[in-house]
Amino acid sequence: MWLEPWGENSLRVRAAKLRPIDESMAWALLPRKETQAKAEVGEWEGEPAAFMENGSICARVQKNGRITITDRDGKVLLQEFVRNRSVKGTNFSPMMLSGREFLPMRGPDRAITVRFESDPEEKLYGMGQYQQELLNLKGAVLELAHRNSQVSIPFVLSDKNYGFFWNNPAVGTASFGTNRTEWKAESAPQVDYWVTAGENPRQIMHQYAVATGMPSMMPDFAMGFWQCKMRYRTQEELLNVAREYKRRKLPISVIIIDFFHWPNQGVWDFDERYWPDPVAMVKELEEMGIKLFVSVWPTVDPKSPNYPEMLEKGYLIHTDRGNRTQLECGGYEVFYDATNPGAREFVWEKIKQNYYDRGIKYYWLDAAEPETIPYHFDNLRYHMGSALEVANIYPYYYEKTVYDGLIAQGETELINLERCAWAGSQSIATLVWSGDIVSSFHSMRRQIVAGLHMAVAGIPWWTTDIGGFDFGDPNDPAFRELLVRWFQYGVFCPVFRLHGARVNSGDALEGMGYGGAPSGADNEVWSYGEEAYEILSKYLFLRERIRPYIKEQMQKCHEEGIPPMRPLFTDYPGDKKAWEVKDQFLFGPDILVSPITHAGQTTREVVLPAGTRWTEVTTGITYDGGQTVTCEAPLSVIPLFVREGGSLEAGLLKIQ
Repeated sequence: MWLEPWGENSLRVRAAKLRPIDESMAWALLPRKETQAKAEVGEWEGEPAAFMENGSICARVQKNGRITITDRDGKVLLQEFVRNRSVKGTNFSPMMLSGREFLPMRGPDRAITVRFESDPEEKLYGMGQYQQELLNLKGAVLELAHRNSQVSIPFVLSDKNYGFFWNNPAVGTASFGTNRTEWKAESAPQVDYWVTAGENPRQIMHQYAVATGMPSMMPDFAMGFWQCKMRYRTQEELLNVAREYKRRKLPISVIIIDFFHWPNQGVWDFDERYWPDPVAMVKELEEMGIKLFVSVWPTVDPKSPNYPEMLEKGYLIHTDRGNRTQLECGGYEVFYDATNPGAREFVWEKIKQNYYDRGIKYYWLDAAEPETIPYHFDNLRYHMGSALEVANIYPYYYEKTVYDGLIAQGETELINLERCAWAGSQSIATLVWSGDIVSSFHSMRRQIVAGLHMAVAGIPWWTTDIGGFDFGDPNDPAFRELLVRWFQYGVFCPVFRLHGARVNSGDALEGMGYGGAPSGADNEVWSYGEEAYEILSKYLFLRERIRPYIKEQMQKCHEEGIPPMRPLFTDYPGDKKAWEVKDQFLFGPDILVSPITHAGQTTREVVLPAGTRWTEVTTGITYDGGQTVTCEAPLSVIPLFVREGGSLEAGLLKIQ
């Protein structure tokens, strides 16, 4: 077992059984920097023990190997769960449970478990994106695996003022029980985790960002409005939508070409029948001040002309048994192996030739988990190892495919939309959206919680499909209400993006292009009736008004690692209620956002964090923090408060 200082107020623990520690497995942690740590061997409770101190974090290793991590005052932050026989120790037990367990399996790896004592009163946050409404994760059991709409980022922040990162991309489980905490990897060569201590959540989040990579700086254009739908079928259809936004004098920064614009999966090119002149398309959009994103999938059809070469060179994910192909939207496909450097170079060259060289610099990296159906993690094998051992790192290298290619071309303003991430993805311009979620208020409530956990887990660029993805009828009054409420919430997400697979008339679902892929009904801000359009257009302009403020928050995020959208406790850790509120959030330090999350709701209670005063945007009334107030919220209003003494005036956010 190795215990090392690893960054300010932080420690890294690695352990292996019957094999040396493999130092080449950095995974997400950046190289260690020198610190003023102190280490010594002494005595604790009459037995030999080793001690390490690094700033405000300390560790003690007992003779039996048990690790206890404390703050500088001796308060226990983490302590390994040991129930073993011992001559002198206080943990005498016939249970024979150790803090670290290495179970044998076929191959060189082991099934690994690390156990810690549990504080039942502790509150825990982060871990990425799970489709649930739990804000405090204490008591939760979480799968450490990616799925469509599930993103596993194994960093957890405690209200006891520490953060814990499981530096391991293996498939596994995190169990935050009230009796004990367990981290499990189904297949891994060694234990590897990192612990940091701080005086408050902001310090802990900053130290985690330093350890895994500071977030990239978001390009200016990306802070505006993004228009998208499933799917624009032709070049002319997409251009007509962009022209209509300009005709109506509505703000728009981005428009996106979704999937199946290609002749076949694994070609990474336009189908010329429907996209005859991409260069002219990009030129016209640029003249309108609109950036173009294009969808890229990691799938390769066996009928693709690139398939034979990729198969021969080992650029495709292998299966240990059964068919190589996995079920996907277009049928049975194979995924390229993004963990293979040669595969990344091969795919980038296709993207460069067919998209980048035509002026397209921004990409939508879909199905990034990868979305193999079914999710048989025990059957997939990558260049870097079995899926059980390395699967969770796939989206990081998927993004690296285009990130490294763009950097090599001298690009400096980078952002790519991806349906997954892993620790460190924030440093390579990854914007995550929450996947193919259902169009419902229940789903919307889940996304608010998911976005806050993603922020704590170090992924600050995050967004949702406004209105949900599956499905919504633009002519249904109930869906129009949901769309308006979600749009209001979307204004205060790091990225403001309208997307979804809309339904109504049969002809709107007819396919064009490869595989006859469906195309949803209209999904522009004027697609939902005059009442909705009047409200939505006003919120478009609200987003434009606060873009200078958003840029300030993105700059701070880039420099300090503090996400712009964050839970209340990030700024107000001394307020006990701030650790409990799951349907409100801060957008930067000065805007308190309280979305309407139920059908027919026209009022809501808003918790005002203690320690400052807050002005309600709609009424102009200023309240002391530390209380709960009731706000009126007709369909045109999302309850917003502005912090007194901040950089924003409440009038700037008011909808007339």
